[in-house]
Amino acid sequence: MSEDDNPTAAMLAIGDELLSGRTKDRNIGHLAEAMTLIGIGLKEVRIVADDEAAIVEAVNALRERYTYVFTSGGIGGTHDDITADSVSAAFGLPCIYNDEAMSRLAAHYERRGIDFNASRQRMARMPEGATLIDNPVSTAPGFVIGNVHVMAGVPSIFEAMLDNVIPTLKGGAPLVTTTVECPFGEGDIAERLGEIQKAHPKTSIGSYPRFSSEGFRTQLVVRARTEADAEAAAQDIRAMLAAMTAG
Repeated sequence: MSEDDNPTAAMLAIGDELLSGRTKDRNIGHLAEAMTLIGIGLKEVRIVADDEAAIVEAVNALRERYTYVFTSGGIGGTHDDITADSVSAAFGLPCIYNDEAMSRLAAHYERRGIDFNASRQRMARMPEGATLIDNPVSTAPGFVIGNVHVMAGVPSIFEAMLDNVIPTLKGGAPLVTTTVECPFGEGDIAERLGEIQKAHPKTSIGSYPRFSSEGFRTQLVVRARTEADAEAAAQDIRAMLAAMTAG
């Protein structure tokens, strides 16, 4: 698979509670790790309020730009769960009660002896023509429409849904990662490290400062699609550090 064939992804996290700080997001990090493992580049993350216009704008921008879009939050049964309506509006589709989702939810609540009332039925609403994402945790499904995967915000449910989505995705080449420990601070290596990055355009070089009993140190992480590209950049970094130590 060529470099241009590698698919990309974006995430849209939805909810006033994220922006107020009441809820601390855990789904972004989980999605990032999962995408890296299967070779899909997570390129952008947005967080928006429970506002239909904002959700519509973000969904339409992201689905045009990236191979896959993943959303989290706002598909429950309360009045402020407007993701299904908003995604339907983004695609210009009616938001309907999906028959299969209604059947699954009705059976779920019947087994539990709980009334399948109007609020709970709202969890079966989605754009007309959407396909379901199974939810092994609490039954209420997510859905896929076009390249947009709409999932719950509760981390355990988001993760379970994502497990069911991943086998349907076209992955790219997983990233190769090489780590080089650097005894210098970022300020000492920034210019030279920038030159190495320019010399190795097929890599991404991250620098992560750390403080230990010996003072400031930096961990340098090289990411690339091939081991050869990663190692070539890592060798130049090691040569730079050797020269700095000798000098």
